[in-house]
Amino acid sequence: MALAPKRIYAGSRIPKRVPTILDVDPEKHAFDDVLTVNFGPNHPSTHGVLRLVVDLDGETVVGIRAVIGYLHTGFEKNMEAKSWWKSVTYAPRIDYVAFQANELVYVLAIEKLLGMEVPRRATWARMALTELTRIHSHLIWLGTSALELGAISLLWYTFDDRDTILDLFEMAGGTRMHTRYFQVGGLAEDLPPGFVPEARKFCRQMPKSVDEYEAILDRNAIWLERTKGIGLLSAEDALALGQSGPMLRASGVDWDLRKVTPYLFYDQVDFDVPVYFNGDVYDRYKVHMDEMRQSVRIVEQCLDRLEETEGEAWIADDRKVVLPPRHELQTSMESLIHHFKIVTEGYTVPEGEVYVVIESPRGEAGCYLVSDGGPRPWRVHFRAPSFAALQATATVVQDCLVADLIAVAGSLDPVMGDADR
Repeated sequence: MALAPKRIYAGSRIPKRVPTILDVDPEKHAFDDVLTVNFGPNHPSTHGVLRLVVDLDGETVVGIRAVIGYLHTGFEKNMEAKSWWKSVTYAPRIDYVAFQANELVYVLAIEKLLGMEVPRRATWARMALTELTRIHSHLIWLGTSALELGAISLLWYTFDDRDTILDLFEMAGGTRMHTRYFQVGGLAEDLPPGFVPEARKFCRQMPKSVDEYEAILDRNAIWLERTKGIGLLSAEDALALGQSGPMLRASGVDWDLRKVTPYLFYDQVDFDVPVYFNGDVYDRYKVHMDEMRQSVRIVEQCLDRLEETEGEAWIADDRKVVLPPRHELQTSMESLIHHFKIVTEGYTVPEGEVYVVIESPRGEAGCYLVSDGGPRPWRVHFRAPSFAALQATATVVQDCLVADLIAVAGSLDPVMGDADR
């Protein structure tokens, strides 16, 4: 792990009494000039139903408290009430912007409990789709963040490229979002013949799009003034607050789970980890931009391997866990029984516990599972990078003006479904 070679600010800015709450200096309260206002919960300016209780001295933020809990979904408890097979659909809805990533970490955790080996074609397809999901998530972040700072046109450009990615998801899984395409053991279906050519067309176009985005923003005086030197977070404070993903790498820490603890086939592809050292809103933006370019590189390599594995198995052959091929249901009573039992009762998973982590678009996404040997998970818990990012709110807003508050909060890239579970 490489730390930043320069100090962003002296010492630590993490509030002392409570790390997640910036208290107003008592001396300021004595003058009765502090105004307390509510930012949110409203969407989209707080990127979901996030409430920021802000104390202002004039236009300067002198106190803040991030309040969550307006979007209690109960996903994890719902998953504990469903069979292993049925609960897969809940995982992508937790982080609905990076749905494939959450689906991936959940099925990886189940497969680890089962000790199941996944065919290599399915693994390459999972990698390609997960990196497309990373680009999808970053495009939404970029478009909405630019919109909040007045760069309205960029939203339409980013959503145009996002729509192409959703077309690829629809081609693979039949739906544009929450596809349930990643199944325990592999994929729901093999990739259709036209997927690889269409994905290559996207990979040829996407780097040009990123160049265009940067051409719009990097020479825009308003964008630069409202992002450079704003929302500072040092490497030491980022680590102390449990940050990961772009938040951590923009503060100068070279940490990416795809490199440090490779999963899937990330150790077989060539890509770089973008790291910046100023720890401000601008550097978080630059990390997102560079990561989109690197994701395109990974997708291209995955497409090469998918062509090599054409015709190979795309799901494990374990009839106790995996649904039999549909054509067998007309001719095989045994296949019909397996299908019926998996859909109605589910399958059993050996007793044990496991924790699996991946590098989601927002950072370290983890899934903790406990099985009591039955057909349902005994305990499900997700490590949400959005929740961890919100812990840094009180640190990054210090010395900010109220006009900068939305830019700084948006740079944390929170998804409230990810934080409120």
